[in-house]
Amino acid sequence: MFSRLFGKPNEKAYDLSTMDKLYETLAMLEKKEQALMKKVAAEIEKAKEFTKANNKRAAIQCLKRKRLHEQQVEQLGNFQLRIHDQIIMLEGAKATTETIDALRIGAAAMKTIQKETNIDDVDKTMDEINEQTENMKQIQEALSLGVAADFDEDELEAELEELEGAELEEELLKPATAAPAPPVQDPSVKLPTQPMPNKNTSEEDELAALQSEMAM
Repeated sequence: MFSRLFGKPNEKAYDLSTMDKLYETLAMLEKKEQALMKKVAAEIEKAKEFTKANNKRAAIQCLKRKRLHEQQVEQLGNFQLRIHDQIIMLEGAKATTETIDALRIGAAAMKTIQKETNIDDVDKTMDEINEQTENMKQIQEALSLGVAADFDEDELEAELEELEGAELEEELLKPATAAPAPPVQDPSVKLPTQPMPNKNTSEEDELAALQSEMAM
């Protein structure tokens, strides 16, 4: 059905030319409608002038022509609606065909993948994976049991007691490092004052020796 409307999916030129023709026709109808609307307005102005001039017959003729132009405008409006409807239908049909083509390509690709993938191969692969996983678990459990069997709990507890005893002995042998607190002095007891050393003793001795030499 869609191929009869648009041809094959690769015949894009036909689709574009059809849509271009529809839009071209729509533009032509709109121009004609605008021209007729101007004629309607002109006939109304003429009818007003003839009415002012008391020319009733000419005014009625203007109104008749106005009615004819209005009928043409209405007809052109119907034509434009048909063109719009056709454009919408063609655009919708084109989108539908492109969607179907995309789905058809996807289905073909899925079919190819399914042909390359055998369900028996999948089951076999999963069985191999499960088997390898189970073997690895058994190997890890065996290794864990082997490591645990190499240690004796009694020996570990005896070694721990030796470490605790050695640590306690080391603490007891440590010298006291705390400095003794200074004695508290009673403020009412005066301590004996120490005589200040005489810094000028050596200078006085030198002076006395010089004087004795001069006396000689």
